Amino acid sequence: MTTSSNSRRVVVTGMGWITPLGHDVDSVWQRLMRSESGMGPITRFDARTFPTTFAAQVKDYDMSRFVKDASVHASAGLNSQFALGAASQAWRQSGLDGYAALNRKRIGLYLGAGEGVIDFENYAASNLAGWDDANKKIDGVRWAAYAHQAMDRMREVEQEPNMPLAHLAREFGVRGPALNCLTACAASTQAIGEAFSLIKRGDADVMLSGGTHTMIHVLGVTGFNRLTALSTSKGDPTKASRPFDATRDGFVMGEGSGMIVLESLDHALARGAKPLAEIAGYGSSADAFRITDIHPEGRGGAASMGQALAQAGIDPLARRSDGRAAIDYISAHGTGTKENDSIETRGVKRVFGENAKDIPMSSIKSMMGHLIAAAGAVEFMTCVLAIRDGMLPPTINYETPDPALDLDYVPNKARAAKVDVCLSNSFGFGGQNDTLVVKRYA
Repeated sequence: MTTSSNSRRVVVTGMGWITPLGHDVDSVWQRLMRSESGMGPITRFDARTFPTTFAAQVKDYDMSRFVKDASVHASAGLNSQFALGAASQAWRQSGLDGYAALNRKRIGLYLGAGEGVIDFENYAASNLAGWDDANKKIDGVRWAAYAHQAMDRMREVEQEPNMPLAHLAREFGVRGPALNCLTACAASTQAIGEAFSLIKRGDADVMLSGGTHTMIHVLGVTGFNRLTALSTSKGDPTKASRPFDATRDGFVMGEGSGMIVLESLDHALARGAKPLAEIAGYGSSADAFRITDIHPEGRGGAASMGQALAQAGIDPLARRSDGRAAIDYISAHGTGTKENDSIETRGVKRVFGENAKDIPMSSIKSMMGHLIAAAGAVEFMTCVLAIRDGMLPPTINYETPDPALDLDYVPNKARAAKVDVCLSNSFGFGGQNDTLVVKRYA
């Protein structure tokens, strides 16, 4: 029998990621602590004529190292392959494999999964084959005949953003709620927040949640270049992502997956699981402003932060008994675009007032690139690790302070700190804003 109660506590019991810096939690975390970068030249396709020729690619990844039977997922696209690797790590860390009383109908999936990679060469060849030059239009019959021969039906199916859900459900035998949202760069933060809400109201006991995405392909890089969102730096690719720096000129495309296991505290304790952290609040808002621009005063981001803090019972303008600000660390969206970094700074000031200057915030996108739909989940995980180790990841390449951005961005080097409560921000094109509050489990 399902019990609905908004008083249920929700904890994290497992985490995993596949990233441009590596394929396991601890080694990637150590690389972040050493201020290392995952950026380099694009090798996935020939990008020599593109304005941006570099990205943060996942390297030397082998899905078969993580799944029970790789042949079951033989058709999986890169986004699903990344998700399987990350989810397998989280599942194993949580200890769910060894729990005999597992009710798989009470385990759900909520992902922020992006679309798969288009079969661009065959797609373009089909368009060329179908072009009727005499009439200056596509001949549909000719196009279909060529496409039928050239394109693979399973690769076409794997472009759908629901397919990572299907692969994960099959791998882990999950039969509870299964949902996916694709709210741009906010997607996996929203997915975790909605998974948290499902458990909190009693609709599931366990949720496997997070995000997965790659847009390091011809259309993905073309699209963001045309939006002028990507860095076009001509120097060392490891220096291209410069969040909050006065010389920032756009983000660096990344790819990968971050997955976590969420459980009701009662369920976790009943099976002897060790909570890694507790989610205390979730906020979501829309700017209702412009298709690609966020509100210049940070109105939407401030709303999502305010909602998450209110649900967590935290007054952002108050101080704790030891004099600390209400939050110990903010994992910034911090893309490295002129607009995002200045507007996020304004939003943080709008919420925290005078306390904002005392709250360190940093962007791991400076090292890992922007994982698009998967970014929020990976950044949420760094909050859990910051609480575990008492260390804050840096914002690297911060060399020229911007006079208009005057907060503490943890420049260039990791920092030891007392960390009990963190806030993780994700803001997407279209004005989607999502924020999570994660705290030490006690």
